[in-house]
Amino acid sequence: MPAVQDSIECARIAALAADKMKAEDILAFDVTEPLAITDIFLIATGANERQVLAIAEEIEKALYLERERKPRMREGLEDAKWVLLDYGDFVIHVMHKEAREYYALERLWSDCPEIDLKLPEAGESETVSAVDSNESTVAGER
Repeated sequence: MPAVQDSIECARIAALAADKMKAEDILAFDVTEPLAITDIFLIATGANERQVLAIAEEIEKALYLERERKPRMREGLEDAKWVLLDYGDFVIHVMHKEAREYYALERLWSDCPEIDLKLPEAGESETVSAVDSNESTVAGER
């Protein structure tokens, strides 16, 4: 049985929030078949501890504002090498680049279907931001 649509939509919200904070290698896997305890694992990478924390905070904020979802459990905030946000039906792993390479979670879950997170292509979000900025500037000048 594939992941439920609500979990997929929440994973997409989390992925967009991570992307906004410049997370790298954002992936999500439908783990419903091998695991009965959750539907989705989302993985994102930060370059350093500060970025890992910023990504995790932005994900929490976005999920709360858009879906009123709070994590059941949060781990790893002290070291910020691997922050785990457990929402029950989906689990988010925000990992430091070195931890991501060492643990290679995507290799462990490679047999599971990958979820299309519908993230903007590289450079696409920057173009949209620039257009939004220009429109607000032009509107302010009128």
